[in-house]
Amino acid sequence: MFMFEKAVVGGRRYWSWLGVLAAVIALGFASYLRQLDQGLAITGLSRDVTWGLYIAQFTFLVGVAASAVMVVLPYYLHNYKVFGKVTILGEFLAISAVTMCMLFILVDMGQPARVLNVILHPTPNSIMFWDMVSLSGYLVLNAVIALVTLTAERKGIAPPGWIKPVILISIPWAISIHTVTAFLYNGLPGRSFWLTALLAPRFLASAFSAGPALLILLCMILRRFTWFDVGREPIQKLALIVTYAMVVNVFFVLMELFTVFYSGIPEHQEHFKYLFVGLEGHGSLVPWMWTSVLLAVASLVLLLVPRFRHDEKILAVACVTVFLSLWIDKGIGLIVGGFVPSPLGAVTEYAPTLPEISIALGIWAVGFLMITVFYKITLSVREYLGA
Repeated sequence: MFMFEKAVVGGRRYWSWLGVLAAVIALGFASYLRQLDQGLAITGLSRDVTWGLYIAQFTFLVGVAASAVMVVLPYYLHNYKVFGKVTILGEFLAISAVTMCMLFILVDMGQPARVLNVILHPTPNSIMFWDMVSLSGYLVLNAVIALVTLTAERKGIAPPGWIKPVILISIPWAISIHTVTAFLYNGLPGRSFWLTALLAPRFLASAFSAGPALLILLCMILRRFTWFDVGREPIQKLALIVTYAMVVNVFFVLMELFTVFYSGIPEHQEHFKYLFVGLEGHGSLVPWMWTSVLLAVASLVLLLVPRFRHDEKILAVACVTVFLSLWIDKGIGLIVGGFVPSPLGAVTEYAPTLPEISIALGIWAVGFLMITVFYKITLSVREYLGA
């Protein structure tokens, strides 16, 4: 109870931040009520583009959630004590990200009651069913691990022995949530843009770039605005993980581009042409995708040069460029690009509407509210132990 009480104790800056998040959530909820009343017609979705901003954010955030394994695995499996201060932060980030994933699925379903169909009428041969199982299971695993380990830390005792197998199970489970998400798209043979065996590896590589990059930024924010400092070494080790994962991610993208254009299969090429040069006079995503490319190149330059990577101000810029580049690629281009053109060759552009953007921002605000509260509890426990 001590831990949860600390969530409602804070200064003016803490409550001002929570107030801003609450306002964004309220605006998003108001837009969602309008969507419930009028249906998905208020969004930019159409007959040809049936997944948009909601599913794109879901896809991106699954990767952020899965990335927690990058600190959990070294700390618990290899006893890498450098990540001692940052592991619980990664687990709470995973919990918040999975919650946002589920909320994006909820708003995309149109009517919330439809979600119950997956539970009341399970279909084991459906990838959607297994995606629900993997996400909900991962949420429970991280919630249990975080609560048990933080409670043990609060009491000054070692975590109970039974939590170790739970932690070990969570490691492959983290890989599974993004792999199964990739299978959602792989299982649609009419969508040639997603019909590639590299999709799941690309998802994982981008996840292990964007997630740790966000975690580094959160650690830097904690150092700037609180007394808590995870230390220089954990941040630099996370930066190495981001570097290697980003290199692999870019390599996979280049492999995909070579395969598509060297093979000369028109229906495969058209998706990439739409994203990067436009198709039939339509090219609303072209500026976004080239921005993603430029950010990716800039991030590699900043990360691969040790002198830049070791400078934490430059590292912060590199992490922002990594996060934004991958958010554009997965959070916009990947989903919309898979629908345009349609299997019949129709080019129907998609742009999210203001209510759609408001709902998405509201869900992101929910995630940051959870992160803020969880980190406040963690810092309160560690401040109590220090005292």
